[in-house]
Amino acid sequence: MSLTIALNRGRILKECLPLLARAGIEPLEDIHSSRKLIFEASGGHRLIIVRGSDVPTYVEHGVAHVGITGKDTILEYGEGASFYERLDLGIGKCQLMVAAPTGAQYETGPLRVASKFVNVSRTYFEGLGRQATIIPLSGAIELAPLTGLADVIVDIVDTGNTLKANGLEAREMIASISTRLIVNRAAQKTRFDAVQDLIQRLRNVTSR
Repeated sequence: MSLTIALNRGRILKECLPLLARAGIEPLEDIHSSRKLIFEASGGHRLIIVRGSDVPTYVEHGVAHVGITGKDTILEYGEGASFYERLDLGIGKCQLMVAAPTGAQYETGPLRVASKFVNVSRTYFEGLGRQATIIPLSGAIELAPLTGLADVIVDIVDTGNTLKANGLEAREMIASISTRLIVNRAAQKTRFDAVQDLIQRLRNVTSR
């Protein structure tokens, strides 16, 4: 039985396509040279290419039976969604962290936090009992503390070089991030064999 698989475009797409190929699922045409968003793949499967933050939406609503996206996206989407997180693919590893200007103190008082991870940021600081105003930003998050818009940021940190170049430093780690496979709850039942086969194939190629 075939599956529709939602893929996170960008870096995750580049890293997960080789994994899918080793698992026996390859697009029938070159994704990187095409402007198309839906691709037929070997085994009768279908790949749809969407913005990372939209992968859980397509999976939850059953448009895609399974999806591949970052743990940060899953955390931001929130609990109670109609999908299961089934497999850590072990790629796209990084950290979701609080960062602040180097040497800055922010241990007391109200806090202004800039991030595209609004829900994660709110939950994190509420858990600490900190009064925090969350300022949504979609890009150039590092600019917020430099211009006085925010005291700290919550963002993905890989090497930390971008933070350092902008006079910032990573402080607390909120979560370790990697790329995950998620499965629509209904598809887990109605396409059980196909889902389990995909999970086992991916597990085999990621455990090498």
